[in-house]
Amino acid sequence: MKFIQTELPGVVIVEPDVFRDARGFFLETFHAARYRQGGIPYDFVQDNHSRSLRGTLRGLHAQRTRPQGKLVRAVRGEIYDVAVDIRPGSPTFGKWVGGRLSEENFRQIFIPPGFAHGFCVLSELAEVEYKCTDFYDRADEIGARWDSAGIEWPIEHPLLSPKDAALPTLAELCKSLEPSP
Repeated sequence: MKFIQTELPGVVIVEPDVFRDARGFFLETFHAARYRQGGIPYDFVQDNHSRSLRGTLRGLHAQRTRPQGKLVRAVRGEIYDVAVDIRPGSPTFGKWVGGRLSEENFRQIFIPPGFAHGFCVLSELAEVEYKCTDFYDRADEIGARWDSAGIEWPIEHPLLSPKDAALPTLAELCKSLEPSP
């Protein structure tokens, strides 16, 4: 199993060991002790599963006072997954990192608390599962428009939910995260 640190501290790409034979494959998708040793020292409290069509873009999502870390994987199809640092005062504030996750490469990405998360679907259909370090709280949810963070998305005209289409820009979100004078 490989844990690959990205240019954003705390964002980790996980390449699990996959054991294949004529019957199919086997892999561990989570092992608390190994993941802690690999730089993911969090407890997970909620699992989520989504299904989306080609061209769907979900995000950029986060929570203000109860930020969630997320361990994301594509169990069907392929996605382009992104993390954006939205931690006020961080030296990498506003920076992003992205990568392809698929049922073929088995990669996972860990996005720590304090980062916004989003993904777009590259295959006809994608199913995504992710573990969260805190519970979802609709009243605490924040986000930024998909096209306001300088992300090099591999799609041009995404399918967005009305909620995601109405999100503020990253600059507007950043202003709302600054401490009051």
